[in-house]
Amino acid sequence: MTAPVVTRFAPSPTGFLHIGGGRTALFNWLYAKKTGGKMLLRIEDTDRERSTDAAIDAIIDGLKWLGIEWDGDTVYQFARAGRHREVAEQLLAEGKAYYCYASAEELQQMRETARAEGKSKLYNGLWRDRDPSDPRPDVKPTIRLKAPLTGETVIEDQVQGRVVWQNENLDDLVLLRGDGNPTYMLAVVVDDHDMGVTHVIRGDDHLINAARQKQIYDALGWTVPSMSHIPLIHGPDGSKLSKRHGALGVEAYRALGYVPAALRNYLVRLGWSHGDQEIFSTQEMIDAFDLSGIGRSAARFDFAKLESLNGHYIRHTDDQSLVTMFEDVLNYVPGGLDLKPKLNDTTRAQLLRAMPGLKERAKTLIELIDGANFIFADRPLAMEPKAQAALTPETRVLIGKLRTALEAVTDWTAANAEAATRAFAEEAGIKLGGVAQPLRVALTGKTTSPGIFDVLAVLGRQECLDRLADQASI
Repeated sequence: MTAPVVTRFAPSPTGFLHIGGGRTALFNWLYAKKTGGKMLLRIEDTDRERSTDAAIDAIIDGLKWLGIEWDGDTVYQFARAGRHREVAEQLLAEGKAYYCYASAEELQQMRETARAEGKSKLYNGLWRDRDPSDPRPDVKPTIRLKAPLTGETVIEDQVQGRVVWQNENLDDLVLLRGDGNPTYMLAVVVDDHDMGVTHVIRGDDHLINAARQKQIYDALGWTVPSMSHIPLIHGPDGSKLSKRHGALGVEAYRALGYVPAALRNYLVRLGWSHGDQEIFSTQEMIDAFDLSGIGRSAARFDFAKLESLNGHYIRHTDDQSLVTMFEDVLNYVPGGLDLKPKLNDTTRAQLLRAMPGLKERAKTLIELIDGANFIFADRPLAMEPKAQAALTPETRVLIGKLRTALEAVTDWTAANAEAATRAFAEEAGIKLGGVAQPLRVALTGKTTSPGIFDVLAVLGRQECLDRLADQASI
């Protein structure tokens, strides 16, 4: 009987959950879901100087926002250091590892010599076969793996294919530092084994680590998990992803107004394909995902494509859910906390009424907020420069007369307000656009807005008449 699939996402908490990490977590989660398995979360906090609680919180919040759930309790690698030391000492006792008393100066000399000779193997095995009963009292020894000197180390990678390293080029890697702390290489192998991980899916910057880790697995007689090393994400120009390309934390995309479903959909298509399909529901992703669909070449980040996809999701999200998302993103955007106190039963109802028109024009929740600002604006309205320029003396007179015409509308609906506005324009001998634009400026402080008659309906009769009066000249 085949063992159930267990994947893991294992970030180092030295910063935010970056976009590449989010994609790696998503791929692990999808593969676990597809196979009926589990995805575990392990925080690799062995770098005590750089690991922070704030980064751990950011990673966990980012995963939750993306909708990626893990099974069981979060595992913290540093808390397992005693177990890692136990394994290093086991290898030492079995003659598969050894104490290395090389000093920092000796190690530096070895590296310089190896580089001068063009060798990739930097440690020359100085203490590999020395008598351990002949220690150096002035040096705290490391424990090194007694790696094979000949032959090959091979990984049958599900994405990269068969990858081969010549053992003569691989160092006897350090398992335990002189201060007694385990190295990352050892900790990862022990944790993956103890957690029952069957499939390791991670960035291809870890490919060389796979060779070193396989040697530890072999020395311990443990089964090596299936390996899948996925290409990294590059910028649109093919260069390494930078902040200007989109190498931001997941929380930054939240603050930029992207919705989780859209970002998930975009990330799954970065380096994985399923025919020509671009739009996936979460269940469709789970059903379709497989490792064979991951390409070997680096994916290119495209902000315009993400924005377009986000607009699609906004248009296809129900209005009440968008109101909830609108409120959520106010916690993260500049000025959002100033707007939050203005959310009450009245403005929420107005926002819900306005949403059909707002979401047709918005590619992000930020654009949705910007489009909805007319609901929350204080009187007298602050005017955008173009709107201010449109308020000529003649326009103000027109607004005053239009206000009088609209004041006669008692049953205030978009249709009735539109009928009154059209009748006013016809009687004044003005095209509807010549009336609609001054009306828009007076009601929103902008030259663009949702449909002007929808704006009239959303704001309500008295608010509209008051705003028109602020700009009118009789």
